[in-house]
Amino acid sequence: MSSPSVFARTADTAVSRVSKRLRALPSSAVDTVLTVAVTVASAGPAIVARAPWWVIGCCVLASTPVLWRRRAPILVLLVVGPAITVLACLHAMPALPYGTIVCVYTITAYSPPRPRRFALVTVTIGILISLIIPNESPDSYGYAAMSFVTAWALGTGVRARRLQIEMLEERARRLEEERVAAVDRERLRIARDVHDIVGHSVGLMIVQAETGALLTRTDPDRADATFAGIADTGREAVHQLRRSLGALRGTDDPPHQPGIEAIPDLVAISRRSGLVVSFDEFGERRVVSGDIGVTAYRVVQEALTNTMKHAGAADVRVSLRWFEDRLTVRVSDDGPAVVREVGGGRGSALGHGLIGMRERVTGAGGRLHYGRSSSARAVRGFEVTAELPIAQGY
Repeated sequence: MSSPSVFARTADTAVSRVSKRLRALPSSAVDTVLTVAVTVASAGPAIVARAPWWVIGCCVLASTPVLWRRRAPILVLLVVGPAITVLACLHAMPALPYGTIVCVYTITAYSPPRPRRFALVTVTIGILISLIIPNESPDSYGYAAMSFVTAWALGTGVRARRLQIEMLEERARRLEEERVAAVDRERLRIARDVHDIVGHSVGLMIVQAETGALLTRTDPDRADATFAGIADTGREAVHQLRRSLGALRGTDDPPHQPGIEAIPDLVAISRRSGLVVSFDEFGERRVVSGDIGVTAYRVVQEALTNTMKHAGAADVRVSLRWFEDRLTVRVSDDGPAVVREVGGGRGSALGHGLIGMRERVTGAGGRLHYGRSSSARAVRGFEVTAELPIAQGY
């Protein structure tokens, strides 16, 4: 003999299979089958007992409107409920008020709070009228209350499950959006890094190569040093590219990014191109977040690249100014004070460089300014200034 636990598991499995099959059916088919079943259960006994036509009519009126329970649940309840009450007062009600039970379940499961409260009050009044006027026994009160409490509980359970499914779907959608946004941010970061590394290194190598070619006959030692600088610049570019592109290979460790401490080395490398580059730092250096450090480094790198490629300058000044709540990074040159518009010209590397700088600085919570040198004595010159916040806690 099977144990009760085995029987319970078998019953649960059967109910689960039936529920899945019902959910797979169209709602119209389910409503049609349910309406036929409720109508047969309500009007069938009256027809078999050859009840008066108006009793059969009330039974049909208390059951067939269930077909429209999803479209107008309150209206269906207002038709089915009174019909059940009339049958109860005439002692002609079927074994259970099937139509009203289905309406209560539907409203509880699918309707908002206000219709649910209206249905609760209406059904309670209808039950009391159906029991008081025919002078039913006390047991009937408990029997009727249990029927409607069960329908209400089933509807509440269905509504809670549906809300939970919607919540999980919304959570999954948000997680997917966050994942896509994170991928986009990472792609944008890699694109910026590659642009900064390649643009700076290649620009520096071009300037050094042109200078080295001119010095080959006049100053061989300096030419050799210039070509050695080209090799060093190329090796450093390859090294940085490998670290920046490591994320595309799925490495777990985040790529190392140069920060403020690497700016002096960047200035020293730029001097090999023939520029006179000075570096000044004012104020007490503070510990900043990695994003701020990388942003400061990339701003200096891109500004130096633009100076070498576009400004025609010979003297450049890089300065860092530390304040209590911010870091100011300024790169100024003595080239022609032309306005280098952001995005000016299709395919303009300069325009893309300024766009990239602005995106970096804005993403770090700072502000970027560029244009004619702010010095009152300057007749020529271009200046790039980034104001970066120093996060609290660092």
